[in-house]
Amino acid sequence: MYLHMHESSPLRLHVNHATRLLADAGVDAPRLSARILAGHALGISKLELICRAEEPLSPSQRKSYEALVARRVAGEPVAYITGTREFFGRDFAVTPATLIPRPETEHLVEAALEHLPEHGVRFADGGTGTGCIAVTLSAERPAWRGVMLDISAEALAVAVANARRHGASARLSPVQADFAALPLRAGSLDLLISNPPYVTGPEYAGLSPEVRDYEPRAALTPDATGLRHLRLLIRAAGRLLRPGGLLLLEHGCDQGDAVLQMLREGRFGENARTGRDLAGRERFCLAYNSLK
Repeated sequence: MYLHMHESSPLRLHVNHATRLLADAGVDAPRLSARILAGHALGISKLELICRAEEPLSPSQRKSYEALVARRVAGEPVAYITGTREFFGRDFAVTPATLIPRPETEHLVEAALEHLPEHGVRFADGGTGTGCIAVTLSAERPAWRGVMLDISAEALAVAVANARRHGASARLSPVQADFAALPLRAGSLDLLISNPPYVTGPEYAGLSPEVRDYEPRAALTPDATGLRHLRLLIRAAGRLLRPGGLLLLEHGCDQGDAVLQMLREGRFGENARTGRDLAGRERFCLAYNSLK
């Protein structure tokens, strides 16, 4: 697929044409995608993109931009094309081995920072993926120490690279493990935090192609109900959290009642509640270990 632009056409027109192509292809946020891909193709910042709007592209720049736009038209997510996604104000490396970080997951980080002290916290991030949760917590709270847990060695390698990128390597330990058998000492954590796979089978079938066809299925859906990993994490939290320790789990907007029920059947009694995203939807649970 080619943009068919005149060789002297300025960057601005290339971006406008790419926006139309992306809109016609039905991708999300076509204008934003066109601008991000232009910046990536040229290796320039958002500000430079504005300042250089009237400059023509070189043949190699045009070819690079055309190739990136073609990938986006085919449905490939922008984060996989550029290899990065912003989370909590920081850029994180992303690969097809990891889930792309979402803005709603920032609510988990905000809750952890709000409810725990600045010092003396040991945490584990279950299903760390890019490491965006663990690395952000470590960057925001340099006195905290954490474990990045993931069953995927490929994902852990990305998390380790992101920890190094943001100067958090010395405070975070990568561990390859399954939720059913987390190799951590009982009562050793002040916080267990996770954005686990929770998409139901029917929901997965209805996801947009750019999610379903590109992002790792194992990071999205565990089973037909979407509750398997949430149940395993709640069970693990009862063992791993010290008395009064905090459990934070992201879940689907229709799963709040089911998750609360599982929590109250475990060691969390009535010390559990759901938190909402900016749209008012229940998106995560917050629970304290009540075991004395």
